[in-house]
Amino acid sequence: MSENPVKNQGFWSRAFHLYYDGFRSMTVGKTLWLIIGIKLFIFFVIIKMLFFPDFLGTKCDNDQEKTEYVRHQLTDR
Repeated sequence: MSENPVKNQGFWSRAFHLYYDGFRSMTVGKTLWLIIGIKLFIFFVIIKMLFFPDFLGTKCDNDQEKTEYVRHQLTDR
C-alpha cells in the first residue's frame, strides 16, 4: 500500500497548496480580492500622505534638531 502523498508534505506546503488551489479556481472571488487590495492601498498609502505629513521634516533639518524639538515640546510646555 502506498501512503497518501499529502500526509508526507509539511504544514506550510499543505497550507500553500490549499490557498493556491482555492484562488486558482475562483471566479468572483478574484474580483473581490482585487477590490480589497485597492482599498488597502488607498487606506495605507493615499490617506497616510494626506493626513500624516512629515511634520518634523518641515521644522528641522537633521536628527539632532528633531531630537531637541521633541524634547522641548515634551518638557517645556
